[in-house]
Amino acid sequence: MPFEATNHPATPPFNRVWPEGFLWGSATAAAQVEGASHEGGKEDSVWDAFARVPGAIANGETLKDAVQHYHRMPQDVRIMKELGLDSYRFSTSWSRVRPGGRTANAEGLDFYSRLVDELLDAGILPWLTLYHWDLPQALEEKGGWANRDTAYRFVDYANDVYSALGDRVQHWTTFNEPFCSSLLGYAAGVHAPGRQEPEAAVAAIHHQHLAHGLVVNELRSRGAQQLGITLNLSNSIPRDSSDPVDLDAARRFDSLQNRIFLDPILRGAYPEDTLSDLEQFGIRDVIKPGDLDIIGASIDFLGVNHYHDDLISGHPTAEHGDGHSGGATRPTSSCWIGSDDISFPSRGLPRTAMDWEVNPDGLRKLLVRLGEEYPTLPPLYITENGAAYDDVVSPDGAVHDVERTQFVLDHITAVGAALDQGADVRGYFVWSLLDNFEWSWGYGKRFGVVRVDYDTFERTVKDSGLAYSRVIASAKASAAATVNA
Repeated sequence: MPFEATNHPATPPFNRVWPEGFLWGSATAAAQVEGASHEGGKEDSVWDAFARVPGAIANGETLKDAVQHYHRMPQDVRIMKELGLDSYRFSTSWSRVRPGGRTANAEGLDFYSRLVDELLDAGILPWLTLYHWDLPQALEEKGGWANRDTAYRFVDYANDVYSALGDRVQHWTTFNEPFCSSLLGYAAGVHAPGRQEPEAAVAAIHHQHLAHGLVVNELRSRGAQQLGITLNLSNSIPRDSSDPVDLDAARRFDSLQNRIFLDPILRGAYPEDTLSDLEQFGIRDVIKPGDLDIIGASIDFLGVNHYHDDLISGHPTAEHGDGHSGGATRPTSSCWIGSDDISFPSRGLPRTAMDWEVNPDGLRKLLVRLGEEYPTLPPLYITENGAAYDDVVSPDGAVHDVERTQFVLDHITAVGAALDQGADVRGYFVWSLLDNFEWSWGYGKRFGVVRVDYDTFERTVKDSGLAYSRVIASAKASAAATVNA
């Protein structure tokens, strides 16, 4: 799915009439915001264990407190209501719901039940993600996602959550960004569990796909109506479209970033070039008869996480990395297994604090191209989009985050442009509601539209959050005016 960058005129978000029922939300992840890492019956996740590895997390920071969402959840829901959010996308922690991967923990499930009730009382739609990377460490010690049995243990966990919340939660996301929890966790070693084993990464990809399909079928049989998955997708743009080396590098990047996830879920098969590229790492060996029928189970929506797109070359360059090196000081490896010659030249675009290029039109192109490439594509939701910048608290106590504000507005504009071109996008969730634990970067990168003081845990809505709230209010006013016209 290679792309070429172009600009496309679009209507700014405040001047647009959005489709009826378009959802406006924000997102977080349990491990990044909850804290209470060993309270309420919760035991170690792979991230709790990984944070104790010397050099794994910037400044040796941990998830112990995160931003205390576990204890401050009602306050956070009030902030969501004040912002006018339609929906809150959150994840349940496997290591809180099934500590040690054993049996259901009633106290952990009660926290999520109270969260769902708070959201519904505030008129906010709960959007639940079952896996945002916090595998119980006890299951990792049995092989983790490289062990096929973990897929079946995921079904047990999903059933526990559905039994507790299925009467009130309509939208169920199986996995968030399996690219990260497989390739960054098992090949690069940048993310938990920190392994650098290409064969284990390939097995993890397939077993997470299998777990997704098993849970879709299981929860569907129990009456769930809205089931999907969230993938982090990028445009693969060859630096020189006349250079066979750059073209092949772009193909391989696209295979590992996009198609190895999209095709099994939406087509029921891995791409042939992906199978050939990864044959040396045992991909054909982990695929069992019937697996792809399970993995290809029909889904009701596809979540798209998008932060940047990528200019790709097969020629070496020292300009910039791939944005996945993280904050670790320990040695790591490439996540581009079998393709670690891929390089990422600069286009001279502005960059975020993550060193990611800013190209809002890339989101438009991605959404449009997905519809063109995948005939069975379900409705799309932008389940994460946002930017980290080095925020400064002004003397007036506010956070005037001009760059993030522009980033959010420009990307919402790009979503509108994609709608104009026929993309079936049903909602937008800004990442993130709160500043939080940014994985191997610890607390050094702030994505929130709400600032968190890491000493006092005080919350302050940033200018970007205020601007996003105005977009939501404008969209609802336009919708109401259309209905009453």
